[in-house]
Amino acid sequence: MKNVIAFLCMAVLFTSCISSQNKKKNNDNPEVYAKTITAEALKKNLYIYASDEFEGRGTGEPGQKKAVEFLKNFYIANEISSPLGEGNYFQKVPSSFLPSGTKDSENVVAYIKGSEKPDEVLIISAHLDHIGVSSNGEINNGADDDGSGTVAILEIAKAFKAAEKAGHGPKRTILFLHVTAEEIGLQGSKYYTDVEPIFPLKNTVTDLNIDMIGRVDQKHEGKKNYLYLIGSDKLSKELHEVSEAVNKKYVNLDLDYTYNDENDPNRFYYRSDHYNFAKNNIPVIFYFNGTHADYHRPSDTPDKINYEFLETRTRLVFYTAWELANRENRVKLD
Repeated sequence: MKNVIAFLCMAVLFTSCISSQNKKKNNDNPEVYAKTITAEALKKNLYIYASDEFEGRGTGEPGQKKAVEFLKNFYIANEISSPLGEGNYFQKVPSSFLPSGTKDSENVVAYIKGSEKPDEVLIISAHLDHIGVSSNGEINNGADDDGSGTVAILEIAKAFKAAEKAGHGPKRTILFLHVTAEEIGLQGSKYYTDVEPIFPLKNTVTDLNIDMIGRVDQKHEGKKNYLYLIGSDKLSKELHEVSEAVNKKYVNLDLDYTYNDENDPNRFYYRSDHYNFAKNNIPVIFYFNGTHADYHRPSDTPDKINYEFLETRTRLVFYTAWELANRENRVKLD
């Protein structure tokens, strides 16, 4: 009888191990976690983040303070830690660093520590601020600029956390970086790179920067989903190749490189937060949907966002981050 019981116990244990191994094997597919990024969740968060309550998120102003609390509470609720220590998600950017008359502000940071290469860091960034309230009292909600990028990071972070809980956390550390004061000169990202990098810049493998990915510009009206990519080949041809391969494999967006041209008169490469990383020889990709009639106007509201497009674009950034965080070697700097 004892032998029978022992045999049954071993059989149950063996079956359990096989089941666990199969589950682990099945769950290393990033598509499982990309599906947690949904238009519904993005819409829910953006209607809060780009609401009148946040008063246009002007740097250092009361509405911006409400916005950073919202971001902090999201990370706490989803059990995503801060690299600054328990409960501290704010990297202070003092008024002395900012343009005259601007009050103290803060970047918001959260992270998932790498399981195999924790000292190598991938940054996913977006600016949390906007232009605040106009002189006539109208609120500039900034739903696309850059509420869309902000909520995209939140959903990407949540997807990576789900992977970590399933035993498939990223091999490299991922820093979710919400920077302030972009609208007044890229100051929040400049403070991070030039004054107080939380992780050494030499260990930062790439910055994926998301600034306006919720709308459709005039050039692409009535066409398939697309994104402008800027900077992907400036410092690392390998990064560009990785980006192209990931897009082709998972989402197949129309990637438009119009604004990547060195002679582009808009000079968008120099106009968002990725540039402060690029100037430090960190490879970057800037994700952008182009400008539209509501750019920097009170009419940039969450009801005008194409949430289906936003979902797929956010998933593209997630898939790219997954590849960069888990590949054997960091992308080469040319």
